[in-house]
Amino acid sequence: MQTGMHLDREHCVRAVRSKDARFDGWFFTAVLTTRIYCRPSCPVVPPKPENMTFYPSAAACQQAGFRACKRCRPDTSPGSPEWNARADLVARAMRLIADGVVDREGVPGLAARLGYSTRQVERQLLAELGAGPLALARAQRAQTARLLIETTALPMAEIAFAAGFASVRAFNDTVREVFALSPSELRARAPKSGAGTPGAGTPGVVTLRLPFRAPLNPSNLFGHLAATAVPGVEEWRDGAYRRTLRLPYGHGIAALAPRPDHIACRLTLSDLRDLTVAISRCRRLLDLDADPVAVDGHLRTDPSLAPLVDRDPGRRVPRTVDEAEFAVRAVLGQQVSTAAARTHAARLVTAYGKPLDDPEGGLTHLFPSPEALAAVDPETLAMPRTRRTTFTTLVRELADGGLHLGVEADWAEARARLLALPGFGPWTVDVIAMRALGDPDAFLPTDLGIRRAAKELGLPATPAALTARAEMWRPWRSYAVQYLWATDSHPINFLPA
Repeated sequence: MQTGMHLDREHCVRAVRSKDARFDGWFFTAVLTTRIYCRPSCPVVPPKPENMTFYPSAAACQQAGFRACKRCRPDTSPGSPEWNARADLVARAMRLIADGVVDREGVPGLAARLGYSTRQVERQLLAELGAGPLALARAQRAQTARLLIETTALPMAEIAFAAGFASVRAFNDTVREVFALSPSELRARAPKSGAGTPGAGTPGVVTLRLPFRAPLNPSNLFGHLAATAVPGVEEWRDGAYRRTLRLPYGHGIAALAPRPDHIACRLTLSDLRDLTVAISRCRRLLDLDADPVAVDGHLRTDPSLAPLVDRDPGRRVPRTVDEAEFAVRAVLGQQVSTAAARTHAARLVTAYGKPLDDPEGGLTHLFPSPEALAAVDPETLAMPRTRRTTFTTLVRELADGGLHLGVEADWAEARARLLALPGFGPWTVDVIAMRALGDPDAFLPTDLGIRRAAKELGLPATPAALTARAEMWRPWRSYAVQYLWATDSHPINFLPA
C-alpha cells in the first residue's frame, strides 16, 4: 500500500464494494448524501460511487463535517501501518499525537520534540492527512471519551477531563458533533453485557478490545514476551501477558490476551488521563497496526522464506512499552542466556524500581527509570567491568537527555548515537532499532539463531552473505527475523498454556 491511497479513487471504491477489512485505517469513506463516514469494511450496503469521497484520517472527515457511522465505528479502526513503518516528520508526529503529547504539551511541545517549527509541522500534517495536529488530537480525544462512556460508570464530568478535554462543554459539543449522539445517549446504547463491561464498576479499570489486521500469530508475540518476562514487572497469568506501565500522570497495569479477532485488553490505571497513552503503548508493544498481508506477500517472493510464511502467517515484531527500559535490558542481555538476563533485570527492579500493588497477580514494581539507574553503584552490578561501563554510560545518556529513543526519535540519529557508546556493537544497536525504535527494516545478521536458521534453509550463513541476501527482504527485514527465528529453538516460538 502506498502513501496517499485515498487519492486512488478506483482502488478505494473497489475496497469499499468488497468490504475489505485489510484497508481499515488506511483511508475513510465519507458519504455525501448521509454526511457520515465509514471504514472500508462497513457492513451496510455501499453507497453509489458518485456519493463517495475519501479521506486519509478520521480527523479530516470530522473537519469536513461528517459524523462517525454508528454501525462500523470507524473511530475504532486499527491505526494506519504507515506511522510505525516510517521515520519521517509526519510519522513521528503521528506517533507523538497517539502518545498524547498534544494534549499534555500543546502543538508547540509537539514541534519542539520533533525539532521543527509549529508551522512546518502543521503544513506537513495538513498536506498528508487533511488535518492539523489539533484536529488529530481532538479526534483521538473523542475516541477516548467514547471508550470511557461505554466501558465505565464514571460521571460525564470525570470522563471529559480524563479524555483530555479542557471543559465539559467542549466534551459535550465534540461528542455530539462526531457521533451525532449526546454522551448520555452513547452510554444508553452501549451493550450491558459481554466484553465491554467487566471492570466497569471498578475505579481506574477499563476493559476493551484492541483491533488488528488479520492474520495475527499469537505464538510469535506472546511466546517471546512471556519467555523474556522480568519478574515483578511482567508475567504470564491465566492466559494473559501482564505488565506494569510507567505513564505521564501515574502508573498502570496492562493485561493482554489473544483472541481470534482481537486482543482482550484490561487496563488498571492510577489516573484515567493516561488511558489514551496506555492504549497506544499496548498497540505498539504488540505491533497491532502492522499490515501482515503486505509484509507476508513481500517476504513470500523469496522461495526460502515462502514456506515459513505459509506455515505461520501474520508474525509480528514484539516491541516495547518503554524504549529506555528495552535498551537497558538489551545491554543486560549481552552475551548471556535469557534466564541470566532476566535475573540481572529482576535484581535491578527489586533494588531500584518503584513498588506498586497488584491485587490480581504477582506484579510488584515499575521498571527503574534511567534517572534511578544512573544512581546505581557500578561495583554492585554482577557483570564484567566492560559491561558495567556500557550500562552506566547508557543510563547516564538516557537520564541526561543526550540519547532519545522515544516515539519521536529519528532512527538514523539514534543508531549513530548508540554506536558511539562503549560496548554497543551492531547486534545490540539493531535489536534496539527493531524492538524499541520500531524500525521494520532492522536486521540481525550476526545473531546466532538467525545464522543457524539460514544454514538450515540452505541460505548463506555468514553475516556478510546474510546481509546481502536480506536486501531482497527490504523494507520488512525485521519481520523476516521473526520467520527465521521460527526455525530455531528460540523463545519466540511458543505460546504458554
